[in-house]
Amino acid sequence: MPEGHTIHRLAQDYRARFGTPRGPARVTSPQGRFAPAAAQLDGHALTDAEAHGKHLFLRFRPADWVHIHLGLFGKVAFGDAPAPPPTDTVRLRLANGTSYVDLRGPTTCALITDAEKQAIHDRLGPDPLRPDAGPSAAYRRISRSRTTIAALLMDQKVVAGVGNVYRAEVLFRHGIDPYRAGRDITPAEWDAIWADLVGLMRDGVRDNRIDTVRPEHTPEAMGRPPRVDDHGGEVYVYRRANLPCHLCGAAIRTAPLAARNLFWCPDCQRT
Repeated sequence: MPEGHTIHRLAQDYRARFGTPRGPARVTSPQGRFAPAAAQLDGHALTDAEAHGKHLFLRFRPADWVHIHLGLFGKVAFGDAPAPPPTDTVRLRLANGTSYVDLRGPTTCALITDAEKQAIHDRLGPDPLRPDAGPSAAYRRISRSRTTIAALLMDQKVVAGVGNVYRAEVLFRHGIDPYRAGRDITPAEWDAIWADLVGLMRDGVRDNRIDTVRPEHTPEAMGRPPRVDDHGGEVYVYRRANLPCHLCGAAIRTAPLAARNLFWCPDCQRT
């Protein structure tokens, strides 16, 4: 499932290619499942696109939004005009004189009202990439919880947008045992984790990939081979089970936690 930086990047790309200056868009649903709503939006310009965690919102008219959640299988593909004939797997296509974008396989693609959109925001935790978010709301929940910090970071009601990669990597970067209870995380530790997430995820939006190693730990700086992985990006522990830690040489461990595989270094993350 895409992490939050990907959804914020998609919002940027939608605005750049289909924002108001680009003029009206053709809005269609070749698959047919979104056809009635697409017909209502056809011929309108995209006036806004925003993200909160793993939720994407597109606005064409003042009173409603297209709510998209990619889930495990959703894909978004942009291209330059002219658009090729769509396949019958395309749930939503936008097209104008310069670009097109196809949405396939989302968990959610629905036309919702302002009130329904606000209800989604209300049930989500703060998003490190949103200007209206800060660490205090998340810490109020974390500081009262016996649940592990690794599980809390994956709970979208606590922090929105953090996924398995950022979870594992930020805990490593701060030397925190992923099995520590949330209530044992100090305010200073949480502020540092939050600030790090803000920086890492902003880099993810800019670069459209996740890189979490500090400059002194890059392949060039350490004289080590670069990471070879379909997910790309240089990381400390994610998907590096049984490989040596870049810092101490201990074997990286993995175990299921919060329905995903957790990765950590048993020596660097003792506290």
